[in-house]
Order: sequence, then structure tokens, then C-alpha cells
Amino acid sequence: MEIHHIGSTSVVDLKAKPVIDIMPIVSDINEVDKFDDQMQELGYEPLGENGIVGRRFFRKDNMTSGKRTHHVHIFDQSSQDEIIRHLAFKAYLIAHPDISCQYGNLKSRLALAYPNDIESYMDGKNDFIKNAEKQAVAWYKAKSND
Repeated sequence: MEIHHIGSTSVVDLKAKPVIDIMPIVSDINEVDKFDDQMQELGYEPLGENGIVGRRFFRKDNMTSGKRTHHVHIFDQSSQDEIIRHLAFKAYLIAHPDISCQYGNLKSRLALAYPNDIESYMDGKNDFIKNAEKQAVAWYKAKSND
């Protein structure tokens, strides 16, 4: 139904790992499961919900280097809270370069502190993201009502 570029690479000038996050919106999330084999043929690893109820998550690594290149977060059109959360966070960072800069600086510090520990890197971003997401969703909804 729709496809959105989300994640840090979708925000100009935000420091980001070279991983593209894509968010397709579909009319029936259960239909996605039928395409796991085709996604694997394209180099994507199907990971099911992977921690978010109702999502289908795929990741892809470069065949030569082994480095992660893509994340695909597929949501059913009825998962409006998750869809809005992702779109709001992106829009909020674009509209608030000061917050985007703070987030980028945090990510840089964490990358230096945890170069080989993705879990600690992710944990270190968690509080910032949760707080910014709350602000972003409120801002996004208010902006949508204007």
C-alpha cells in the first residue's frame, strides 16, 4: 500500500550506520509470511515479529563483507500506533535539527564506547529514543490536526 524510508539514513545530516530501514505498509500482514522464501532468495533473513507484535522483520547483509545493509519492517495498515511512531520520529528529527544533533552525538559516543557490542549500543540509545518518540508522536498528531 505504501513504502517509507525510515531510520537514521532517512534524516539528512544525522549520523547513521550505513543501514537502510524500509517500512512497507500492507493490507494483510499474514500474507507477508508466504513470501519468506522469495525474500531469502533476495538475501533477506526473515525474523518474524522480532519483538514487535504484528510486524514482519527482515534483515539483509552484504554477501561479500557480511555487514548489515538493510532492515525491512513490514506493518499491517491496522498497526497505526507503530506506523505513526516510526513516521513521527523521522519527521520530528527533520523538523528539530537540535534534537537530531543530540541523537547523532549520542550515537557517536555509543559507537565509540561499544564498537563490537550492538546490544549495549542499542541499550544506550533506548531512553533517548523513548523520550523523543513520545514528544514526536504528540507533535506529529498535533501537526496532523492543524
